[in-house]
Amino acid sequence: MATNITMPALSPTMEEGNLAKWLKNEGDAVKSGDVLCEIETDKATMEVEAIDEGTLLKIIVPAGTQGVKVNAVIAVIGEAGEKVDGPTAAAPKAAAAEPAPVAATPAAPAAAQPAVAHGERVFASPLARRIASDAGVDVSKIAGSGPKGRVVKSDVDAAIAGGGAKASATPSASAPTAAAAAPKGMSEEATLKLFAADSYELVPHDGMRKTIAKRLQESKQTIPHFYVSVDCELDALLALRTQLNANAAVKKTEKGDVPVYKLSVNDMVIKALALSLRDVPDANVSWTDTNMVKHKHADVGVAVSIPGGLITPIIRAAETKSLSTISNEMKDLGARAKGRKLKPEEYQGGTTAVSNMGMMGVKNFAAVVNPPHATILAVGAGEERVVVKKGEMKIANVMTVTLSTDHRAVDGALGAELLGAFKRYIENPMSMLV
Repeated sequence: MATNITMPALSPTMEEGNLAKWLKNEGDAVKSGDVLCEIETDKATMEVEAIDEGTLLKIIVPAGTQGVKVNAVIAVIGEAGEKVDGPTAAAPKAAAAEPAPVAATPAAPAAAQPAVAHGERVFASPLARRIASDAGVDVSKIAGSGPKGRVVKSDVDAAIAGGGAKASATPSASAPTAAAAAPKGMSEEATLKLFAADSYELVPHDGMRKTIAKRLQESKQTIPHFYVSVDCELDALLALRTQLNANAAVKKTEKGDVPVYKLSVNDMVIKALALSLRDVPDANVSWTDTNMVKHKHADVGVAVSIPGGLITPIIRAAETKSLSTISNEMKDLGARAKGRKLKPEEYQGGTTAVSNMGMMGVKNFAAVVNPPHATILAVGAGEERVVVKKGEMKIANVMTVTLSTDHRAVDGALGAELLGAFKRYIENPMSMLV
């Protein structure tokens, strides 16, 4: 019996993905555990394995297809020779209730057939929705001339020209008000009018950029950010790092002897932040509307820049791990992040994060808290500065760090306590080894 293969949900928040590549062809034998295809999410490329055995009878969604919804049928597996015309699942019952296409006419708005089906869903193209929204037109009151009554651009233009289908000044209780809707930036149409037609090119947003934009917009709209900065002297840390790296054991490889670890300043920053959260447990939290989620371990996410955006692989229970373990885990996670080979559990969750732009020469900055975190540490460049000690000016390597906090969960005093603990570990790095 033929079995549908559907687009899997590779993470709890995944709604759609891109079908990047098929590794099996129609007619190929398939065994349980065989890799069928590769799926691209906003952050990673994942392999989809077969659960059933049989023959790949039909590929429904071709390679390169973008925006495939979770649970959509992508292929069919069954017995060799079995006839399959398409997905074996029955069409949704509600499909029979969809209205037939309605011709667009200049009739009065009251006579227009609303483009509504399946409850309160309005069938309209994204472009039609945007034009209607900009013009203050209620798209649900426009007669749709597209397939199955779908409202298209020409329908909206006709409604605007006829002066009909204007949105009600007093919205119904069930409809979201303009104030409740998320604020939007300038429309693309309005933006492009500001530039000469031949002075730009349009680059479509990929899934990663859309997700980053959505999450950071939600963060700044919902999280009351609070910022605390401090300068940390690095001379003792740099000296200890040099000593530890010089005494690292080596392992033999085809390329010769290679140290078993090579610590970076960022590895030591991760450890210091994790120990600080262990020492100040009230700051190792996540906010929810009903409870404060108090975490038992410091799972530190580390922002890694990759083409098209960034991803934050996580060092789990970092307060329990040695510097060498953190260093090696970070090198592995960073390399796989750049190849979009991380598993969802390797970059989702976490209790805090580090964003280090010091290697780019940035002196200081403030990062955006990424839910469910309540804190993120922005790390600037270490540089020689003049400091005053006991009334005398001296030169020291100094690094500025800024802690961004969710003020609902970590207020100013608690954030300052956490940052004070971090500064002590950085300036007394031997304490991270005991």
